Amino acid sequence: MEIQLIKNEQDYDAALAEVERLMDADPDPDTPEGDRLDILTTLIAAYEDRYHAIELPDPVDAIRFRMEQMGLSRKELEPFIGSRARVAEILNRKRQLSLEMIRRLHKGLKIPANVLIQPTRQEHAL
Repeated sequence: MEIQLIKNEQDYDAALAEVERLMDADPDPDTPEGDRLDILTTLIAAYEDRYHAIELPDPVDAIRFRMEQMGLSRKELEPFIGSRARVAEILNRKRQLSLEMIRRLHKGLKIPANVLIQPTRQEHAL
């Protein structure tokens, strides 16, 4: 079983093609092919983490997305953020989230804390 590191996009594409071939063959996990599939997916994941990382969303965008998913109104954010005016300030990017707001949004709306703790992108500010 000859496996090499993924050093560039050509290696990456070849590894993806090999994984697809192996997946189509549906190898038994306790076979050399199953081991090869496991190793290749680990190498691909490491390469993607390093070279194809996906940025975390802006905190306000994440809140708006969750609101849309859950059918929430601005008023329904008040228990997590504070007064109606405070909700407007946050959603209009005029104020950053406080630590307490982050905790409540994370717990109540299940928005990942690592998304909420980032600074809000200011280029969207009014």
